[in-house]
Amino acid sequence: MMPMDDDMESGALRSYQDKPRTFPSMRNKPYTPRIIRLLMGINVRVLLVLLLLAFGGVFYIGAKTSPVIVFVFSVCIISFLLSTYLTKWVLSKDEGPPEMVQISDAIRDGAEGFFRTQYGTISKMALLLALVILSIYLFRTPTPQQESSGLGRSTSAFITVAAFLLGALCSGIAGYIGMWVSVRANVRVASAARRSAREALQIAVRAGGFSALVVVGMAVIGIAILYAVFYVWLGVDSPGSMKVTELPLLLVGYGFGASFVALFAQLGGGIYTKAADVGADLVGKVEQGIPEDDPRNPAVIADLVGDNVGDCAARGADLFESIAAEIISAMILGGTMAQRCKIEDPSGFILFPLVVHSFDLVVSSVGMLSIRGTRESGLKASIEDPMAILQKGYSVSIVLAVIAFAASTRWMLYTEQAPSAWLNFALCGLVGIMTAYVFVWITKYYTDYKHEPVRTLALSSSTGHGTNIIAGVSLGLESTGLPVLVISVSIISAFWLGRTSGLLDETGNPTGGLFGTAVATMGMLSSAAYILTMDMFGPIADNAGGIVEMSQQPESVREITDVLDAVGNTTKATTKGFAIGSAALASFLLFSAYMDEVSSFSHEPFKEVDIAIPEVFVGGLLGSMLIFVFSAWACSAVGRTAQEVVTEVRRQFIERPGIMDYKEKPDYGRCVAIVASASLREMIKPGALAIVSPIAIGFVFRILGHYTGQPLLGAKVVAALLMFATVSGILMALFLNTAGGAWDNAKKYIETGALGGKGSDSHKAAVTGDTVGDPFKDTAGPSLHVLIKMLATITLVMAPVFL
Repeated sequence: MMPMDDDMESGALRSYQDKPRTFPSMRNKPYTPRIIRLLMGINVRVLLVLLLLAFGGVFYIGAKTSPVIVFVFSVCIISFLLSTYLTKWVLSKDEGPPEMVQISDAIRDGAEGFFRTQYGTISKMALLLALVILSIYLFRTPTPQQESSGLGRSTSAFITVAAFLLGALCSGIAGYIGMWVSVRANVRVASAARRSAREALQIAVRAGGFSALVVVGMAVIGIAILYAVFYVWLGVDSPGSMKVTELPLLLVGYGFGASFVALFAQLGGGIYTKAADVGADLVGKVEQGIPEDDPRNPAVIADLVGDNVGDCAARGADLFESIAAEIISAMILGGTMAQRCKIEDPSGFILFPLVVHSFDLVVSSVGMLSIRGTRESGLKASIEDPMAILQKGYSVSIVLAVIAFAASTRWMLYTEQAPSAWLNFALCGLVGIMTAYVFVWITKYYTDYKHEPVRTLALSSSTGHGTNIIAGVSLGLESTGLPVLVISVSIISAFWLGRTSGLLDETGNPTGGLFGTAVATMGMLSSAAYILTMDMFGPIADNAGGIVEMSQQPESVREITDVLDAVGNTTKATTKGFAIGSAALASFLLFSAYMDEVSSFSHEPFKEVDIAIPEVFVGGLLGSMLIFVFSAWACSAVGRTAQEVVTEVRRQFIERPGIMDYKEKPDYGRCVAIVASASLREMIKPGALAIVSPIAIGFVFRILGHYTGQPLLGAKVVAALLMFATVSGILMALFLNTAGGAWDNAKKYIETGALGGKGSDSHKAAVTGDTVGDPFKDTAGPSLHVLIKMLATITLVMAPVFL
């Protein structure tokens, strides 16, 4: 067969099926991170010895701390071994014909190149912020607890900065792992779709499972190692040293570092993926009338790269941050409650979150492995509903999570002071697990085209673009109702169960309410690894569909990947709803921890915030404004970058008319370069707004309070900012995520042949809705729930600035 360039020169035009497909590399040679290259250069025996020494050191420190820490280490290491097995299993699958491999290599190169540049920028910003934190902590006034334990300013400062940098590093690694597996699994899922829908589903699930186990395991073992190292190094609970109930506050920097990286990863990756997607759709689908992943579209490689850096890498960092923030806030509240109740051994209440997430690794692994392949092949296997299969695995995980949670509460939270308290906390966990399940169901109802809301939205497309937009906006607004009711019931129920647990403080008042809410949050995240597996399934299936279409596989293969892609859209939407719910509960916990921190620094009680004070009310308004301005800047960043892509794609179609007849090849690399540079540039402004705003507002009102005789005014204004931003952010994120997901699946529903099918006027209107929803669901929406938790952690770390 002649190469494509020879065809163009000779004027011979054959059908695309007869042409070899070649796609340009984005780099001259594959990129491997420096640390990986260094490890690969070490002799295998030396590497094994180093690993054994590292494991030995970790277990030694764990044994010096608590048997619970040893248990956590053991489960995490076993989960890492299982993830290694899953990796080998996925990589053992074939990559398909050469044309599939060439497309996959182009996607991989583009994703790894952008990741390297993006995280290089993020790391420089993290180092700068670390210097700011160090300066603040070196000049702050220590708390009475720190003075009594001999923990000086410099030690506290370096501990916080080290924790911040470690959290940022681990979050970056979590993102890299998410991207690494997705760019290798996509082509294997595409190849498996040529044989069986069930096999393709199993590969996508196990690839996502590998990433989920590593991300959750890293979050748990990272906090456990920090806790154990600080425990041994500072001589915790020895005479004249820090008490174990105060130790969790030293871990706050870890959560802040994870939030910082997750926010910028979500912003940069979200701008990248949606700008490329919008640009490709507007010119390709609407103007030229070609399919979504048609190889003639110059922006198609950039679009597929974006799925990996926006949905996989960013989501890995996002969930890592969610788990880290939840664990740390629950440890702080557990330690505080144990101290107030004078519990003889408070370590169970502090280490309980680590045990819960250790069991999360176990139950989620069982759920993943319960999804197995079948001997059926081709279209016969595609009849089976992938969503039903995924939900069966989720149901297995949920049932096991209930059993494991009950066992964990009996093991860790039993105390002679209140023998039945553990049962109340087990019920709090059950409330959280039910909340997670209901959240998944609600989001599925509003975003899956098997249900009425999305079908009604698709029907609105038959009367034009405007009615589609109106219907999508109204659906998104309506979808905030049920989740807020569920969150409200969950918070009140968990608080009441904790309050009636029988635990009393020194004055005889019930004191378990807040910890009950923390336990409910842990219950909600008790199957987080399986949730992340379902989330990672979405972009892997989407990429597989793109590879199938670009390599011009038979229509029957595309039908399988289309079904998987539609299910992936629903799983991505449900996991975003899950993340918003957990963010709401975690922010509530971190807000309580912030008030305790302010009280410790100021030596004054700080139990409530009066919004009738004008300055405090203004702080709340500023918090709500922050959410809206941040969302606007994130969406406009996608719009501006998409405009550049549209201009470039149009230029290529005009200047290279042979593209449409397969006589000329599009310049994919140009679109990749445009989107990469623009997304890195555009992520700075909204990210800086999120970091600078609470610090600046708190500092300004602190000065105002100094001159007006209100010493805690800065802290109160920041507390109001945090409360209002959390409420506004939850509602906005629910609206953006659900509306965007519904628009996407309304388009997918029409593409199945409903309402005229592909190319019809209804389809064009649905593409417009999907285009509007793209920055909603994959840029602004996911960034908002990260922003909510980052605001909570940054106010906790920066509390000295406001006093």
